Amino acid sequence: MANSRSSNRNSLFATRPLQNRVTPTGEIIATPHRGLFTGNRGIIHDPATKTLLNRRWSSPAWLTCVCEFRGRRRAVMARRSWTELFFLDEATALAAGHRPCFYCRRDDANRFRAAWEAGNGAREIHAHDIDRILHRERFASGKMLHPLPMPLEKLPDGAMVQSGQESLLVTQGRALSWSPAGYAPADGPLDDAMLLTPPSTLRALLAGYRAVLHPTAHALR
Repeated sequence: MANSRSSNRNSLFATRPLQNRVTPTGEIIATPHRGLFTGNRGIIHDPATKTLLNRRWSSPAWLTCVCEFRGRRRAVMARRSWTELFFLDEATALAAGHRPCFYCRRDDANRFRAAWEAGNGAREIHAHDIDRILHRERFASGKMLHPLPMPLEKLPDGAMVQSGQESLLVTQGRALSWSPAGYAPADGPLDDAMLLTPPSTLRALLAGYRAVLHPTAHALR
């Protein structure tokens, strides 16, 4: 009987989407749609049930990682190890307050740090210093949205804004509506739009860092 219950539970996990997809606001939702990147905020799940704990981070280092690295494979939420989270694209991860991982994305992380230093007037900054500043800025760690520092159409590619309940990507001066499946043309005026991407990350984008965008964003250009 115990084996039967265990089998039924494993079957349920196999068919039910896990709550591990991150939105631009940093919320973690369940959806069958996949993303381009994985990442983590430390250990925030129970491996016995593959469900999230009440907390939504256990470390200020919120990382964005590649989904494939040196042929290694992980069973999602199966161990008492970092909780595998997933993102539609890098713009989504940056908006939520994550940054590139220095282990599996070293080149991207070094480019991000160089752009972050240039945009924020810093020199020889360490990853934990960036993490500390991002933790003060990101919406998901209980902070407020930020006023737009410039007109929406002047924001750099990869920046994201929030208008009401809608998250939007800015690319080539236009706004695209975000969903777990991808992007679509935005509807209606965005006069109430506020900056969702942390300001220090926005300055890195302005200084030249290029976020990886989902194919649906490129198709709408």
